[in-house]
Amino acid sequence: MMTYVFPGQGSQKKGMGADLFDDFRDYLDQADDVLGYSLKELCLEDPGEQLDQTQYTQPALYIVNALTYLKKFQESGTKPDYLAGHSLGEYCALFAADAFDFETGLKLVQKRGELMSRASGGGMAAVIGLDENTINTVLRDNGLDSISIANFNSPQQIVISGLRDEISRAQGIFEKTGAQMYIPLNVSGAFHTPHMEPARKDCEEFLAAFQFSPLSVPVVSNAHARPYEQADIRKNLAEQMTSPVKWTESIEYLLGRGDMSFEELGPGRVLTGLIRKIK
Repeated sequence: MMTYVFPGQGSQKKGMGADLFDDFRDYLDQADDVLGYSLKELCLEDPGEQLDQTQYTQPALYIVNALTYLKKFQESGTKPDYLAGHSLGEYCALFAADAFDFETGLKLVQKRGELMSRASGGGMAAVIGLDENTINTVLRDNGLDSISIANFNSPQQIVISGLRDEISRAQGIFEKTGAQMYIPLNVSGAFHTPHMEPARKDCEEFLAAFQFSPLSVPVVSNAHARPYEQADIRKNLAEQMTSPVKWTESIEYLLGRGDMSFEELGPGRVLTGLIRKIK
């Protein structure tokens, strides 16, 4: 069996999509109409140094991931057995599963990026080398009450998220506890935690205006590490704002389906590396 996986924010890089844009000019024209700027210029030249800003990153990655999938489908003529995406990448998985068309997905992602870019006062950090139980114990014993686990990327790579001051204070504590690395991330918000509740509500209101088509391929959700139920697409996408990304459990679920292969569609190989560690 085969699962296609789509990367999320952090995998963007200048030059991404260079091998795709000329082959999908109609899609690029649609994207430019929705966004109001040249996506190709943003990805290839980034003249305003905006590619790493959330409200620009997320639409850009959605488009490059989606076009990568379309090219793959053109070449193979077949769909995978399962789909999954990391955070933003879940929208790309839903596009590949025919939940919505390219333009609708872009509108959803554009709104998501806008809502997440408004978050302030928060921060995130990757903790390398400590397991979930140890991290939760450190948070509890040191009064780091604003911090939650945001991404279960692999058994030994977990991202925490909370108020910026506490994320800074936590660095020395985790290093003393034995973390191999503590890497603050370049974000302004405490993504995938209860701190994002205002954004979740706004996202839910925005999603209410959209209808979703039947999924043609099972999509494993970040929030539940199980395939989407058709009736829960809107709920799951809103919930994703405040829920941790259960990537490790999602991959374990897929490995439990049988003899499973994975292919990462999009820039970089971050998920490929994580899957190798989870295996």
